[in-house]
Amino acid sequence: MDYRYKTADKIFKCQLCGDCCNGFGGTYVTAQDIVNIASFIDADPKTFVARYCDYSGSRPVLTLGTNGSCIFFDKEKQCTIHPVKPYMCKAWPYIKTIIKNPENWNAMAGACPGMKKNISHKDLQQIVTLESRKLDRSI
Repeated sequence: MDYRYKTADKIFKCQLCGDCCNGFGGTYVTAQDIVNIASFIDADPKTFVARYCDYSGSRPVLTLGTNGSCIFFDKEKQCTIHPVKPYMCKAWPYIKTIIKNPENWNAMAGACPGMKKNISHKDLQQIVTLESRKLDRSI
């Protein structure tokens, strides 16, 4: 085991490239995300989903703009809702599905220049579990 990869900051450093804001399955928004974002952009939470979301199955995801990026992403300004970004964005790349499917890390890392590849499954599961707990306690 490589001791250098035991903590979150050793396997991911955001490069502010915005690649995670491009397509890639859509950004799910929770009911609380909707309230937070609507308040931040001065929109009505009751009409937020109809105006700013599409559906992936039964769950709302933020709509993509014509450039393929999240509608709240601006290449110059980056994330225009950063202070209230959705849970999924706050969690990235330590998303809970990695706990069950650590092999997905390398696929995600192929699209994200800030992620290190070939981290052991055991280390990934431990790091993602810890980071998920930290995030859940903070909100």
